[in-house]
Formats: sequence, structure tokens, C-alpha cells
Amino acid sequence: LVLLLTNAWAGSYFERQDVKAFIQTMVEEYDYSGAELEALFKSVKEQKQVAKAIKAPAERKKQWHEYRPIFITQSRIKNGVKFWHQHAAILAEAEQQFGVPAEIIVAIIGVETYFGKHTGKHPVFDSLVTLGFGPTRSKFFRSELKHYLLLCREEGLDPSALYGSYAGAMGLGQFISSSYRHYSVDGDGDGRRDLWNSPRDIIFSVANYFKQHGWKHGQAVTQRMEFSGDATQLDTNNKLKPSYTTKTLQQLGFDIHTDSKDLVSLIVLDQKNTQEYWLGEHNFYVITRYNHSHMYAMAVYQLSKEIM
Repeated sequence: LVLLLTNAWAGSYFERQDVKAFIQTMVEEYDYSGAELEALFKSVKEQKQVAKAIKAPAERKKQWHEYRPIFITQSRIKNGVKFWHQHAAILAEAEQQFGVPAEIIVAIIGVETYFGKHTGKHPVFDSLVTLGFGPTRSKFFRSELKHYLLLCREEGLDPSALYGSYAGAMGLGQFISSSYRHYSVDGDGDGRRDLWNSPRDIIFSVANYFKQHGWKHGQAVTQRMEFSGDATQLDTNNKLKPSYTTKTLQQLGFDIHTDSKDLVSLIVLDQKNTQEYWLGEHNFYVITRYNHSHMYAMAVYQLSKEIM
């Protein structure tokens, strides 16, 4: 068994049977160029740093009091205001068309890439190959690799030339390949969906992502709650999907001010010596569809409030 595992990982990616099977599928099912795929896989380099990073994202390693200062800074707030002023007309149009507040769109771009300063330094193709044919979440990343190749063909992009996050997310909004294909928008009407250089494409795509995931125009996102009950009776696992009625939370000892009839979630944020309690409404859950983390969604929300 050890010998078989060793042989499976030996040599270049192109020599592996699972890679050859992937290439064959792309050729037969999607009419992709076999010669192009062979050349790409023969030149790919394993991204060991990517394989390590995917196992320990910041959302899993840090508590809220450590996570928040990464994103809620005076510099990021200042640059958010500047980004909003630069693209005010586009943001206003996107808000009107998609129903998503401008401050949320700006905050997403601020949290994801610092308004375009950090769009990623990892070669996307090499990263997705490393993850798609590695031991962690390989099925998901192999699917993203398929979407990436199809995206490059659709948009006329060179698969070997694009850089992104360690997970293969691209552009100012950091769309993974499947999201890029499904939710990005050609906002400027030039026939391409350019999430690196076109402000209209970038802003409209982020807004469309939220609209397609159920953003409710005019409704709240979250509110902080005072708590006077027994903390040992609380489920503090930060389940993202709303599952409480406001009445249930009130019975547990939370002071809530909302007229929402929707189910809500209980968000617990760890400070150094205490905990904060927040009520997550439907739109808070929608933010977590961008990144499945309660801390990520809270950072987006709080940054959005600071840049208004």
C-alpha cells in the first residue's frame, strides 16, 4: 500500500493516471483541446504553499478580537471611501439594478482584495491542479479546475497567465471559477467579463452574486444584542443558517429590537475576556454565501458601516 501511494504521487502531474483521465474527460465531454491540456499539465508546478494554506484559513485559526483588526483599519476605511467616491455613479446604478447597498459592495471588495491591491500571487492553474489532485477537498477543486479551463476558453484568457488566491479566487471580488462563470456580469457591455480591470464588471458582478443568493432589499443585516440569561444554555457554534425565532431568543434572555418575522441566527463573537452576541438576519446569511464564516460576514458588515 505504501509503495502504491508513493508511486501515485511520483513524477510530474501529466504522468498520473487520474490527470490523464481528467484530460480525457475534458476532451470528450467539453471538446477541449487535448494538445493544450497536455502542454499545461506538463508545465505545471506543485504549489506546496497552497496545499498548506488551504488547511488553515484565518477564519479557523483566529478569534474575533484577532480577526477584526485585519480588516477594520483606518487605512482600509479611508481607501473604501476613496473607492466609493471614484465609482459613485456605477455603485448607485448597481444598487438600483440589483437592490444591494453600495456600502456592502464596497466592503466586499475591501475585505477581499483591499480594493484591488491584493488580488493574489498564486498561479491559478497550478494552484487548482495542486488542490484538485491533492488529499484535501480534491473533488471540489477538481470541479473548479474544470470550470477554470472552461472560463478561460469562454473569456479568451490564457490559463497559464492568471494569478489569484491560494484557493484559485480571482479579480477584485475574488470569484472562484464556478462563481465567475455563473454570477459575473459584463457590466460595461464590451463582450467580456473582466473582474480585474473593469469597474462596472467588478461592481455589477458582486451585486449580482448577492442578488442571486437572495439579498432582500431594504432589510437589515445584523444587530448587537444584550444578554441577561444563562450562557450555559446557549448554542455558541455559530451555525450560519437562520434557525431561531426572535421569540425563542427573547425567551433565552436576549434583548431584541426587530420586527422581522424571518428566522434568525445567533452570532457569538469572542473578545479577549468576554463575548458579544449578535442577531444574524437573512441578509447576514447571504453575506456568508460569499465566504462561509460568521467572522467574515461581520467584518464585511462592520467595514460597510465605517465607510458610509
